[in-house]
Amino acid sequence: MWRRTYLLLLLVRIYLALSPSYIHPDENFQGPEVIAGQIFGYPNLQTWEFTSSQPVRSLFPLWPVYGLPMLVLQWVWTETGKEAVAPRVIYYALRLLMFILSFVLEDWAIHELVQSPRERRIVVVLVASSYVTWTYQTHTFSNAVETLVVLWSIVMIQRILDNKHRSSLLSSALLGSLVAFGVFNRITVPAFLLPPGLYLFPHFLRRPLSLIALSTTFILTSILAIAVDTFFYHPSTESLFRLLRSNPTITPLNSLLYNTSTANLSLHGLHPPYQHLIASLPLLLGPAFLLLWYIRKPSLSIVSALSATVLLSFIPHQEPRFLLPAVPLILSSISLPRPRASRRYWFISWIIFNTLLGVLMGIYHQGGVVPAQLWLGQHEVEPTEVFWWRTYSPPVWLLGGKELVTVDLMGMKADEMMEKISEALRGFNGDEPRSVGLVAPRSSVDLDLWIEKTKNEMSFEQLWMTKNHLNLDDLDFEEDGIRETLRRVVGRRGLVIWKVSRNLEARKQPSGI
Repeated sequence: MWRRTYLLLLLVRIYLALSPSYIHPDENFQGPEVIAGQIFGYPNLQTWEFTSSQPVRSLFPLWPVYGLPMLVLQWVWTETGKEAVAPRVIYYALRLLMFILSFVLEDWAIHELVQSPRERRIVVVLVASSYVTWTYQTHTFSNAVETLVVLWSIVMIQRILDNKHRSSLLSSALLGSLVAFGVFNRITVPAFLLPPGLYLFPHFLRRPLSLIALSTTFILTSILAIAVDTFFYHPSTESLFRLLRSNPTITPLNSLLYNTSTANLSLHGLHPPYQHLIASLPLLLGPAFLLLWYIRKPSLSIVSALSATVLLSFIPHQEPRFLLPAVPLILSSISLPRPRASRRYWFISWIIFNTLLGVLMGIYHQGGVVPAQLWLGQHEVEPTEVFWWRTYSPPVWLLGGKELVTVDLMGMKADEMMEKISEALRGFNGDEPRSVGLVAPRSSVDLDLWIEKTKNEMSFEQLWMTKNHLNLDDLDFEEDGIRETLRRVVGRRGLVIWKVSRNLEARKQPSGI
């Protein structure tokens, strides 16, 4: 029975992996956006993490995770005599890769960490039925890579501890490389690994060769990472060796210094120290959060998850995805309710919670942004300038090499957005009618009013539309009430690409908004 359930959940996972929802801009701009620009020469937007004088993002982990698959695709396309690889192919290939990494490495790690076959069957199904596994782990997040690094680091620690009569040099060497890779991927990795790592001290005292193996691979991997980053951030005619001596780029150190400054973090939003406990964990775990009081037995997994939650709570800026590695670690440690009736009700609540969040985050959450950008990149449309309003930032690399100006208006007020569009149209000269593109959610009442008000001056032609798009930032329960807000945001869900033109007569006069 559990095998059939697990296979069914795998189908759900791969379906949502290939659904183009958009959980957070970081899933694009902290990985594929940069690497696609490096390999294919696509126009791309590098965010402040890469353009700062003290960059906080390492290129080193991005190359094996995203760069290698892109290079393989490029080689296959070249060998078969085809044209350049389409961004659509690259996008879905990366999603498929993240699914495979989750399916193979995450599930395998769970098998290693849970020793009892009976308990293992339950844990594997629990992890496979979590919406976090379906969505976050199959998106191109650095947090998803961090989860795999943390899980396999704990597996290595467990293997070293279990092998008391040998030095476990291979496991120690792998652990050193994993930790270094993880630190350059995300600076939060030590919060998950330092407490479990303390258990290794007695082993290192008995087997110092293990410590030497771990330290050697950690240092060598770190040097390689620093070399990759230094070469990327300081392109120079000088030799790499001289650059490493004179001006090395150590991104984890830069990230640590940046994230220990409250002034810096205030730019991203500050949260109380209990945010992770009362909001992040319940949002990630749902009904499983209530079972934190029912831990089967102390283990490295639960020590890692809980200690990381505490340590990361000291950082003022907190987001649920920062605790992504804690989800499989906690699910592999909890006990289900023993009374049959309680267990049945718990399972029902677990299924409902993950179904709702899976559909929301896996299908509808900003689900029109990627398909809209891919459509713009593939179709010849008149507007050469496209304004995006009240959506997440569109990944520029998905346009391929198409010359299309992308203007991200983010959550700009409606009247300011209208003025921007009007200014763009007034800027055109000549007698031929010109146009700009506008990508906006269907749920925007302000846009409806503007279209109606300016119908004699401007024309709005719908070029493309999808209903698989929810804009949660458009929720306004205070202003409209719960019922009207849900009717507007959910009932009128969708994303539209508009062609906005100004009539020739109207162009000769100032805009009336």
